[in-house]
Amino acid sequence: MSSAIDRNFDKQVAFLQRLVQFRSLRGEEAPVQQWLASQFAERGYKVDEFSLADVKLHEHPKAAPMDNIDPAGSRQVVATYDNNGHGRSLILQGHIDVVPEGPVDLWSDPPYAAVVRDGWMFGRGAQDMKSGVSAMIFALDAIRAAGYAPDARIHLQTVTEEESTGNGALSTLVRGYRADACLIPEPTGHTLTRAQVGAVWFRLRVRGTPVHVAYAQTGTSAILSATHLIRAFQEYTKTLNAKAVEDSWFKDVKDPIKFNVGIIKGGDWASSTAAWCELDCRLGLLPNSSPQEAMRGIEQCLAEAQKNDTFLSENPAELVWSGFQADAAVCEPGSAAEGVLGVAHQTAFGATLEDRLSTAVNDTRYYCVDYGIPALCYGPYGIGPHAFNERVELESIRKTTLSIALFVANWCGLRKL
Repeated sequence: MSSAIDRNFDKQVAFLQRLVQFRSLRGEEAPVQQWLASQFAERGYKVDEFSLADVKLHEHPKAAPMDNIDPAGSRQVVATYDNNGHGRSLILQGHIDVVPEGPVDLWSDPPYAAVVRDGWMFGRGAQDMKSGVSAMIFALDAIRAAGYAPDARIHLQTVTEEESTGNGALSTLVRGYRADACLIPEPTGHTLTRAQVGAVWFRLRVRGTPVHVAYAQTGTSAILSATHLIRAFQEYTKTLNAKAVEDSWFKDVKDPIKFNVGIIKGGDWASSTAAWCELDCRLGLLPNSSPQEAMRGIEQCLAEAQKNDTFLSENPAELVWSGFQADAAVCEPGSAAEGVLGVAHQTAFGATLEDRLSTAVNDTRYYCVDYGIPALCYGPYGIGPHAFNERVELESIRKTTLSIALFVANWCGLRKL
């Protein structure tokens, strides 16, 4: 298996470079999905390409709101290999949506050039998580190149919305795709994600009273009011983290609940008090909580902050749920799938599989929380997810591809071609 991966590795690197060169921002993923669908078809897989509008996603209680995104334009791809084998079935899933690159001049290389230098590939999405997508695809290629085929049904899935709602992964389950286990090769640095927080996205729309700055005392600034609300949520997050020491999984993680203002817009004129301000925010939650509880806490924090403000008490901000309503999740120790992955990792890396706790979210939550499917989050090593000069280590991709191939071989079984 290892020699088959080595023989194909230059091709895999070129594949990953092409994948990174697609600027697959939210709502703009269709071109890369069409390309991936053609790649799967060339490999002989049965390909199902569909949009979020093609499934009854709105009827599922865990579907998250999609703010200003057309579901019909959000394409998902499921490629199925099925030879009516007798092994355990498997889902290999990865997301192809990426976050915005920010100011291009702050990158060392163009963010979508997929530059390879000193054993690393640089580019938006190279680490998070197109490297993992390449690993899962080329792991199956290596099995075939070695003269074998998996003895079980496998679904290779490339999804959208992982960075904003999770609706892409959820849609594949709503469409009916199931398996005995799921592996998502997010860039975990060769560790297994043992537990992950949940997250809620919300928007605050704050109003003000615009007047000429010469008479500022007679008006109000929505931007200053928004600043007051930001401080309130920062204090609220400190309270949540003080209680987090009681959580059985995250008690030793410093400040595991993160509050972030990711987007701020406001005002129309430098010499006028701001008439409006919008904040796009994210707040985490722990496994002992639920998104609904977190949302009630957000509502209460907002109400308390506004009650103590002369203007906001009479002119409250509008609260909009704008994306993630994601459960926290735990990969319970001792599953058969984890045991198989541990052996594969030991063989590929010569080390025991270690686990980690994540203060970010990933798509495994749907499989294990909502559908009872053991789900493993495990993938290559890189630096800088969502940051400038995001990059992934090529040797890590090679070894991760081997680890996934060995996992597939032992989980699904093999038959000789």
